[in-house]
Amino acid sequence: MTAAFDELMDYDEVLEKFEPVMGMEVHVELATETKMFSASSAHFGAEPNSNVDPVSLGLPGALPVVNAKGVEWAIKIGLALNCTIAESSRFARKNYFYPDQPKNYQISQYDEPIAYDGYLDVVLEDGTEWRVEIERAHMEEDTGKLTHLGGSDGRIHGATSSLVDCNRAGVPLIEIVTKPIIGAGERAPEVAKAYVSALRDLVKALGVSDARMDQGSMRVDSNVSLKPKGATEFGTRTETKNINSLKSVEQAVRFEMQRQARVIEDGGEIVQETRHYHETDGTTTSGRIKETAEDYRYFNDPDLPPVIAPKEWVEEIRATLPELPWVRKARLQEEWGLTDLEMRDLVNAGALDVIIATIEAGTTSGEARSWWVSYLSQKAKESGVELEALHITPQQVARVVSLINEGKLTNKLARQAVDGVLADEGDVDDVIAARGLEVVRDDGAIKAAVDEALAANPDIVAKYKAGNTKVVGAIVGQVMKATRGKADPGQVNQLIAKKLNS
Repeated sequence: MTAAFDELMDYDEVLEKFEPVMGMEVHVELATETKMFSASSAHFGAEPNSNVDPVSLGLPGALPVVNAKGVEWAIKIGLALNCTIAESSRFARKNYFYPDQPKNYQISQYDEPIAYDGYLDVVLEDGTEWRVEIERAHMEEDTGKLTHLGGSDGRIHGATSSLVDCNRAGVPLIEIVTKPIIGAGERAPEVAKAYVSALRDLVKALGVSDARMDQGSMRVDSNVSLKPKGATEFGTRTETKNINSLKSVEQAVRFEMQRQARVIEDGGEIVQETRHYHETDGTTTSGRIKETAEDYRYFNDPDLPPVIAPKEWVEEIRATLPELPWVRKARLQEEWGLTDLEMRDLVNAGALDVIIATIEAGTTSGEARSWWVSYLSQKAKESGVELEALHITPQQVARVVSLINEGKLTNKLARQAVDGVLADEGDVDDVIAARGLEVVRDDGAIKAAVDEALAANPDIVAKYKAGNTKVVGAIVGQVMKATRGKADPGQVNQLIAKKLNS
């Protein structure tokens, strides 16, 4: 028995009757030059089936060779997650058939992962800190990619055919698995989102992945189960696969809590299965019955020796760890003179990295924050994308700011220039030239516009001369309108004052 989407249990009622238990599995693609077990390029965006070789295609007789950089970066992630690093770990074969897995098995790690028993402290929107305990972080290879044709949203449901691209097969992956997350209650969806967000910031800071959820270089599987209040045993879990945005992580957890609660309340049973998340309406649908570890028939890969990580090497890697995100955040908050709330708003908006990059490109922190947190955040919201996914770079924002400071753009013209860049009309200077946005400094043209505005508004001139200097704003507005916003406001004010006081 399953619940229809319009029969979800009210969220408050779910919390009265059940306690949610979560487990997050996050797959992070490493940004190495080559694949985990072969010399093929691991770069994203190549022509389908062009980054392939005998190993990633699973051809007979092809032998894997471990990517040393992939191992180093796996250790780096483990250290940043406060994990114990195993001096010896092994690769295993995870056996299953799927069209995008040519070998019919995946090289992964099973009972001997390279990193285990760690934690990540995350901060919720109100400043509450929550510790998420890490079970393990292990190395494996990615599978290929299937593109389903004929369905409504690119999913396998309703598709009439599928295309296989093996470019991704063999790309290095780190799978980070949490221990059960218990006790979050009503904040369970928020904790899930905050954890994934913090993890994304961490791997980006380490420089091991771009963590682009929209491109699949970071993918989230959320496990959710419910147990009745007062019970000691966990309920049956479902695993919602391949969630690709922070918002979707939160929605998927919340939806599963409400769906499972309704099924249980109506006398049904939760099936241990994978489920697909649908971006269009925030729902999940059944995928396939979820296997257990025994179904995969794990055994040590006979072609790969153990991975040895001497303590001396691990400590060398630890010494290369950069300033971690939470340390950097505290430092920047002090340097920028922000309150806890102001800094939290920047982090929640996903603006911290782009602001830092904009400052490095030549702006002040105030100028960078002003653009990203106000105008560009509004544009991102209108487009339904993350802030960093906007089609404008920190360097382009810094160029706009420099043109404002040089008096070549007004704030209004600058927003038009940014709009052009967002619309893919070219770089900042190209947009300014094509749209004719640069500030007009022709004294003759501006003087003519000032004279015309004053002649057309004798009542305002009279009020000004009677002592009401505030009315001059109306004249400034008319001049700016006449020059289509291109006149230098400072120059306009000077000319008007000179005329009125002569």
